[in-house]
Amino acid sequence: MNSRRFSSRLEGELQPSDSASNAPSRRTPSISHRTTPLTSRAYEKRTERTTTTARDTMHIRPRNQPSRLNEDKLANNYDSHTASPRLAQLDEKINQRTKAPQLLWKPSASLVEHSAAPLACRLSAPPLAASFPQAQSAPPLQGLSLMEQESAVLDDMLFVFMGFEGQYIHFTDAYNPSEENAKLVGPRFKIAHGLDPSLRDLASSMLDIATHYIAVEAFIDVRSREEFGSVNHALCASMRALLKNYLVLIAQMENQLLTNQAFTLHVLHLHVLPISNTLFQLYSLTQEISGKNETSEDGLDSDDENLGPVELELKYTNPKLSSTNNKIQKGGKLLGLLTERLSYFSGDPAARKILEGLLSDASKPYMAMLNQWLHRGTIQDPHGEFLIREQKTINRDRLDEDFTDTYWEKRYSVRYNEVPPQLEAVKDKVLLAGKYLNVVRECGGVDISKEIQDVPRTFEDPRFLTNISDAYAHANASLLDLLLTTHELPARLRSMKHYFFLDRSDFFSAFLYLAGSELRKNAKEVNVGKLQSLLDLVLRQPGSVASEDPYKEDIKIHMNDQNLTRFLMSVVHIQGMEEGEEILPQRSIKTDAEDAKSLTGFTALEFKYAVPFPLSLVISSKTVVRYQILFRYLFSLRHLENLLVTSWEDHNKVVSWTYRMKDPRVETWKRKAWTLRARMLNFVQSVMYYCTAEVIEPNWHSLMEKVGGKDKHGNPSSRTVDELMEDHVDFLDTCLKECMLMNPKLLKVREKLITCCFLFATYTPLLSRLLCSADKDFAGSEVAMKYLQELYPSARHPVPESHKTYDAKVFQKINEDLAKYEDNFNRHIKILLDALDYYAATETVALSRLCAQLSMASEKGGEARML
Repeated sequence: MNSRRFSSRLEGELQPSDSASNAPSRRTPSISHRTTPLTSRAYEKRTERTTTTARDTMHIRPRNQPSRLNEDKLANNYDSHTASPRLAQLDEKINQRTKAPQLLWKPSASLVEHSAAPLACRLSAPPLAASFPQAQSAPPLQGLSLMEQESAVLDDMLFVFMGFEGQYIHFTDAYNPSEENAKLVGPRFKIAHGLDPSLRDLASSMLDIATHYIAVEAFIDVRSREEFGSVNHALCASMRALLKNYLVLIAQMENQLLTNQAFTLHVLHLHVLPISNTLFQLYSLTQEISGKNETSEDGLDSDDENLGPVELELKYTNPKLSSTNNKIQKGGKLLGLLTERLSYFSGDPAARKILEGLLSDASKPYMAMLNQWLHRGTIQDPHGEFLIREQKTINRDRLDEDFTDTYWEKRYSVRYNEVPPQLEAVKDKVLLAGKYLNVVRECGGVDISKEIQDVPRTFEDPRFLTNISDAYAHANASLLDLLLTTHELPARLRSMKHYFFLDRSDFFSAFLYLAGSELRKNAKEVNVGKLQSLLDLVLRQPGSVASEDPYKEDIKIHMNDQNLTRFLMSVVHIQGMEEGEEILPQRSIKTDAEDAKSLTGFTALEFKYAVPFPLSLVISSKTVVRYQILFRYLFSLRHLENLLVTSWEDHNKVVSWTYRMKDPRVETWKRKAWTLRARMLNFVQSVMYYCTAEVIEPNWHSLMEKVGGKDKHGNPSSRTVDELMEDHVDFLDTCLKECMLMNPKLLKVREKLITCCFLFATYTPLLSRLLCSADKDFAGSEVAMKYLQELYPSARHPVPESHKTYDAKVFQKINEDLAKYEDNFNRHIKILLDALDYYAATETVALSRLCAQLSMASEKGGEARML
């Protein structure tokens, strides 16, 4: 079989002529040499080496031979005296042309630079037919017979099918083979004038095959580059296999041309019809892929995965950089496009078979990445084409200081606009399965040295969805076992409950007793190291609940620099409005300067809790902040209760309160003060009881049942790690909401009530001293002086003269002050009850229980009757 075309196709070399006429070659550098014109009787001989090293001679038809039917007749009977006048004249013209001086035409080929596509053709484009010397061009078609025209066109068609120009079939003038975009679209051909219309129509109908072949071949060369990803590479390899079959067919057609005298243009057309459909499908697919390059919805390139937040912001806020941020069709997008075309051509068996093969081959590298993610928790995606994006700059080392917990939420995320249709319904399972297994792997629970076996390799495998479900179930069970058993998550949560929710807090009472003097200081002046030492001493005290806690080393003292209510108001971003109050643009109740002055150790104290990985995924920094908010709220109620209890002790022990005054107005005033103190204490204790016993405790038991893997009826339930994380966050959010910490209206009213109670409790010691001069008989008495001397034992601070003598203005002052406290408390407790009643009906029904408990405190003298 003659292999001239394939040797020239691969080598691109210009072979010298061996003909007797010594005429220069009339082909391009990548086309093999042709023999002398049709009147020459010298025949080119070609030798081929067989496996036995014998030489075999094959007679080759010269280029533009009139007809294979008359070859023997012309070779044996041709004579210049007996031949037809037409052939004699043509022979004479050609002999004259060969004797005339010829212009030298030296076409050359060169190697182009290396690209990222290893198998791409590196030969430069051959010279166009337009550059061929006119003096050496083939005879015009007008002077050839019908059989000669068919022979010439048939010979040209085989070259055109391989992407080369023929002697009578050329590229159009608009086509430039040196331009990549032009090759991707494919060239158009023009046939020389003078061809018979029937032959022209038949040849023209087959030229689309050459256009499709050249375009598909260019697409393969371009898409095989490194930046297009492994899915594109696999698709190109599959297309290259189809083109190989096409070239084998062309070789067979050439063999028929050389050996079969009955081979005509019509026969060629019948042979290439089946492959023409394949090339058309490949061509239309390549055009659709090339025309769908677009910017992704999330606006992130594959190169962005290793960029930090600062670099990302700079890139996407700079128009010069963002303008080049174009996504190419690759990965999941490419598989989705193939799937859509397969669905569209499902009624065409031939097209469906081609597209199924392409999709199967292109999905293999994608399935390899999917199996790596599902069964090892790792991503091997150098080209950014997998449906899971990995932010490599985010690691678990930053988990303790990262407020937004980006390790779990942002290190691995789904490229939602690049999910193949086959994974659309299970993309969340795919994400979670890999994330779970990634955590287990980082803790040493996955052996990555073993090869992944017995897994589906393509989307068509019937085990495809089962593989994802099994991997998800295995990863979830492995991580749950790691959290609940190995790292003892329930024990961690119980430990946090002791410290943050003051559960069985005997250690905390002892800590307040030891650290009370330090906590009374301004928050900026508090010695945190001293407080930490006192806390460690208390936690190690034998007999306390915390002494046997294995995690007591993880609790640390911290002083917050912001008022709790101010912080919560900045979180909810909404300010409530009281009766007759205008909506003002102030940011919170107090300014930063006022916060700094008013914050004491009691109001700024909070706990920090160190959580190791992987427990930090469940007990994240976000959840720890919620714990701290609840602790500060409960601690403020606890501290206020202690102040009011201290006031009750003063009312029952200090002589100025226990001594029966002769002035009935003073005794009436005392009863009012006792009643107000009792109502305030009842309010504080009711709120504390509601928050601990009716909100935190039942929600806590519900959470622990879920953590233990049981439902409400005590039956085992199939829980996932993400559900466990959601349950934990829901528990804290429910506590915050039902404890009135997420409603701006309730926040402001509660803050004013707490402030009123706090000011009254701190005002009680001053009232005890002022009472000494509020009654005529008691002022200056021996009992009063003894009490005052106990208050002022130092000579540097003698008893004030105003306390030794009776002053009528003192009673008037304390009476006005008490009336202000009483009026302020009554007004705000009424506003709180109305708000609780409203929000219990519209938002949280649990608030109705607190509303019922506080209704008694809202009645004047209610608590006095209780006592």
